[in-house]
Amino acid sequence: MARRDVPRRSQDGEDPVQRSRAPSTLARWARRIAVWSAGVVLLVALVITGAVLVTARSLPGYDRLKSSQAGQMIVVRANDGSEIVTLGPSYGKWIPYNRIPQPMKDALVSVEDRRFHEHWGVDPVGIVRSVMVRAQSGRWRQGGSTITQQLARNIFLNNSRTFDRKIREAILALALESKFSKEQILELYLNKVYFGGGAYGVDSAARKFFGHPGDQLSLGEAAIIAGLVKAPSHYSPTADAQAAVDRAKVVLETMVDAGTLTPAEAAAVNLKTVKLTPEQGQNSARYFTDWVLPQLDLLVPDNDQPVEIWTTLDPAAQRAATDAITSQVPKGAQGALVSVDRDGAVLAMVGGTDYVTSNYNRAVNAVRQPGSAWKLFVYLAALERGYRPEDRVVDEPVTIDGWSPRNSGGTYAGQIDVRTAFAYSKNTVAAQLGNEVGFGAVANMARRFGITTPINTLPSMVLGTSDVRVIDMVRAFASVEAKGRLVTPYGIRKITTTDGEVLYSHRPDPQQQLVPDYVAAEITDLLQTAVNIGTGRAAQIGRPVAGKTGTTSSNKDGWFLGFSSGVTTGVWMGRDDAHPVPGLQGGTAPARAFASYMRVATAKRPVEQFDNQLKLPDWQLEPDDEAMLSNPDDYYYTDENGNVVNGQQGDGLEGQGAPQGRTPDDAIPVDEDGLGTGPAPARTAPRAAPAAASDDLLDRATGRTRATPRPAQTPPPRNGQRPPPDRRAQDWQGF
Repeated sequence: MARRDVPRRSQDGEDPVQRSRAPSTLARWARRIAVWSAGVVLLVALVITGAVLVTARSLPGYDRLKSSQAGQMIVVRANDGSEIVTLGPSYGKWIPYNRIPQPMKDALVSVEDRRFHEHWGVDPVGIVRSVMVRAQSGRWRQGGSTITQQLARNIFLNNSRTFDRKIREAILALALESKFSKEQILELYLNKVYFGGGAYGVDSAARKFFGHPGDQLSLGEAAIIAGLVKAPSHYSPTADAQAAVDRAKVVLETMVDAGTLTPAEAAAVNLKTVKLTPEQGQNSARYFTDWVLPQLDLLVPDNDQPVEIWTTLDPAAQRAATDAITSQVPKGAQGALVSVDRDGAVLAMVGGTDYVTSNYNRAVNAVRQPGSAWKLFVYLAALERGYRPEDRVVDEPVTIDGWSPRNSGGTYAGQIDVRTAFAYSKNTVAAQLGNEVGFGAVANMARRFGITTPINTLPSMVLGTSDVRVIDMVRAFASVEAKGRLVTPYGIRKITTTDGEVLYSHRPDPQQQLVPDYVAAEITDLLQTAVNIGTGRAAQIGRPVAGKTGTTSSNKDGWFLGFSSGVTTGVWMGRDDAHPVPGLQGGTAPARAFASYMRVATAKRPVEQFDNQLKLPDWQLEPDDEAMLSNPDDYYYTDENGNVVNGQQGDGLEGQGAPQGRTPDDAIPVDEDGLGTGPAPARTAPRAAPAAASDDLLDRATGRTRATPRPAQTPPPRNGQRPPPDRRAQDWQGF
C-alpha cells in the first residue's frame, strides 16, 4: 500500500500551514496604521477643502481687491501746522496684465516663485526644499512662500511668523487660486507688492526710482525692481545704489537658470547705465522726522489708522540751520546742528550736509570727542565744590599721573582767575581742577546733565576724550540755561487722528534741580565770558550769548555750544572717517554757523540778560535750614571709574563724590541716570574734607617751595555753601 504524507499537527492542534499563512502582529498594526493614516489624511483633506471652499466664497471680488490698499498714512507737521512730509503708501496707476512688460513678469516669477505656473497656491516642492535648507544650515535661509501666499499675506494678514498665520495664509492662497486665474493673481501682486520708499506696485516704484510709468520698464530696471521684494529698505536704489545693482545681478542670473533669459541677453544688460531719478522733497527736515517717527510705536502702540504728528520743528529755524551748516562746513567735512527751546522742544535739527546723499543722522547717532566743550562739566564740578569765577589759579605746566597737558599754542599765562582760564580754555587749569575735585566727580556731573555714552576717568578726560552725541551735549547746555534744572529734548507735541482725535499729548517732565542755582549762574558767567573775550568771540550775535568752543587733536572735530534768549544750540563739524580737517577749530566754522543760525532763531525774541548775580546762601545756617540745602557731593557715590557704588568709609573715595566719615548705610538711592531718588540722610557730625584748592596740588603744579609754615586749614564748605573768600592761595610767594 502506498504511503501518504499526512501533515503533522502541533500539540495544540493548530495546522502549521494555516499558522504560516496567518498575518503577523506587525503586519496587522501596519495595516491599521495605514488605514488610520489614510483616514486622517482624507479627513484633513476634507477639512482643508471645506475651508478653502468657504474662504473662496467669502473672498472679495476682483474689482474690490484691486481697490484695497495697505499701509498706514502718516502726516508730519511743523509747529505752525505746515506739512513737513507725508509718509505711507504711494500707489501708482493700475497696469493690466497684458501691459506689464514681460521682463518684469519673468524677473519677478524667476526670483520669487519659479514654479508659480505649476502649483495650486502652495508649493510642496518649495516647502520641502526650505526644510532641507533649514536642516543643513541650522536656520531658515530660504522661504517656501509662493507669490499667491505673499499676495494673501499682503492683502489679508500681517507679517507675524506664527504657525497659525502660516496655516491661514496657505488656505487663503488655495482659495485665491481656486477663484482667480494665474494672470489675475500675478496682476494683483505686481500692482500691490511693496517695493520700498512707500511705493506699492510696479508703476509707483518705476515712477519713484526711474521717473517713468511702470509699463515702460527696461530689462535692467525690471531686474532692479524685482530684487527689491526680498528686502525693500536694504536694496533700495535711493538708499544704496550699489546694493540694488548687486541684487539685480542675482535676479538676472536667476532668470537665466529659470530659462526666461539667455546668457547672452543677461550679459548685454549694463546695470550701471540705469538712470535713477533724484528723490523729490528730501531735505534736512527728514533728519528730524527720522528721529521722531520711531517714537510713534512707543507713544501710540497698536495703532494702524492714519495719524497726524504735530511736532516742535520751526520751519524758519530749520531753514536757517540748514543754511548755516551748508555755508560754513569745511570742504569734505560733515556738520550737525541741534537747537532746543528752553523747555526742550527741538526747534531745528540737521544731521548732515545732504540728506539724499547720506541719511545718517549725525545729530543724534554719531559719537565724537567734544574736546574743550567737555570743560563745562569740569568747571561745574569745581564750582559746586566751592570755587568762584574770580578765584586765582595758575596756568603753567603740570603733570598728573604721567600725563602732561599743554595749552593750545604752547603758552602759559601764569597766575590768572578761573573766569579767564575758562574763557581762554586753559588745559592745564582744567587738568588741575579735575584732579582736585576728582575725575569721577567730573564723570558724575556729566551723567547728571544727560551724557548717555561711556565716560572714562583717566586724567585726560578733562579735555574731552570721551565720545558724546550732539543732542546730549545740547541737553547739558540747555540745563545750564534753565538755571541748573534738567531739560529733556522732545520733538512731538501731540498725535491725532485725521478726524482730530488726540491720541497723545506731550507732558513736561517734573522739574529736577541738577546743581544749585548759584552754580548755574556762575557757569553762565564763565560761558558768557568765553564768548565776549575768549575763544568763542565768533559766536557773538549782538545780544548776550553764553557758550563754549571745543576742538579735538589734529583738528578732527570742531564744536560750539551755547545759548541766548532761551534758545540753546549745538554745532559739530568734522569728517565721518575722523580724519583731520585743516583749520577746523571750535571758534571758527562751528562758532560762525552758530551765530548765523542764532541771529534768525532769536530774531523775534526779546533780548534777555543773564542772571548771574544770584545771592549766595549765608555761611552760617540753623541745622534745619542746613539739612534742606543738600550738598551735591551727597547725591551718590562713585568709584575711580565714575561708576555708582555704595558708600564706603575711609580711603579711595575722597575727592570722588564720596564724603568721608560715611558708611554704606548712609548711601542715598540713585536712579539709572545716577541722580538721587531718595531723601538726604541725617548728619551725625560735620564731615571732614580737604579745602577746594589743595596746597600739595599747587606745590606739585608750580614747583614752588613753601617759605613759611603752612597755616591751619580753613573749614571746608558745608552743604554747598561758600567758605570764606580768602581761603585759597593768598599765602603763596609769587602769587
